[in-house]
Amino acid sequence: MPTAPHRPPLGAPTLGALALAVAAVSSSAPLVAFAAAPALAIAFWRNTLSVAVLGPVALARRRAELRSLTVGPGRREGFYCVLSGVALAAHFATWMPSAQLTTVAAATALGATQPVWQGLIARWQGRRLPVAVWAGIGVAVLGAALATGADFAVSGRAFGGDLLAVVGGMFAAVYTAFGERARASISTTTYTTICYGVCAVILLVVCLLGGVRLHGWDGGTWLAIIGLVAGAQLLGHSMFNYALHRVSATTVSVLILLEAPGAALIGWAWLGQLPRPLALPGLALLLAGVAVVVLGGARAGRRVEPVPVPADAAPLKD
Repeated sequence: MPTAPHRPPLGAPTLGALALAVAAVSSSAPLVAFAAAPALAIAFWRNTLSVAVLGPVALARRRAELRSLTVGPGRREGFYCVLSGVALAAHFATWMPSAQLTTVAAATALGATQPVWQGLIARWQGRRLPVAVWAGIGVAVLGAALATGADFAVSGRAFGGDLLAVVGGMFAAVYTAFGERARASISTTTYTTICYGVCAVILLVVCLLGGVRLHGWDGGTWLAIIGLVAGAQLLGHSMFNYALHRVSATTVSVLILLEAPGAALIGWAWLGQLPRPLALPGLALLLAGVAVVVLGGARAGRRVEPVPVPADAAPLKD
């Protein structure tokens, strides 16, 4: 049975990196809700600007790896990168509009159901799930039902946003599943460059076909988009990846759940979005269930020999 890797003790830099990462990803939904632009356009620019940052690095340091994905056995990993980009585009096209239709708290918490769908995908792939995982899924589903039911009583618009957030969490799980296959043999830099690039192209086509405006907004909206790129898309994920040298992936997964209360606090302080009282118990159950799924799945994963991957740290969800 493999033993857990030795990690040095936590220091101030690691604790600071984790706090910064949680704050960065917590800003995602409030920034989307604040921006006076269509959600699809925001998603397009978020990925396009990220590729503009990552692309030169990939071309300078991973050119041979990029070529290997177009010929021979490497084409399979390249195909997984493309499929992951398609799923990511579907995630952004559903979750980001939800942040403008329902409250920031509901959109973030319901989107955080990704580990639940990840567990169901694993079961569909033939993996056995521990009892704790199934219990967590049941609690999360109950919490989601209570939260969305409260929003349905408020307005059909909010309920529609809740459903989009849940679908966004489902597509995020599909995106991660394909990314896991691709990341078995290629670096994070190469994977994210291709994935984000494919996502940006798909969103551009959708925006052009749907007549979605891609420019002409005020300075505050552009600052919000740049904040999404620098914060949630790059800075937040980078800090989590840095911390993975000193804390376990399970710990990071649970810390990511702090995005939900963090986003709710930002939404209340900045946008005046006070969470609806009837939805609060449901959101609390939802987060508790997701935490049980993450922890239960991690305990089961310790029985499996880890697959070696290139030196880059694994990508995290948006």
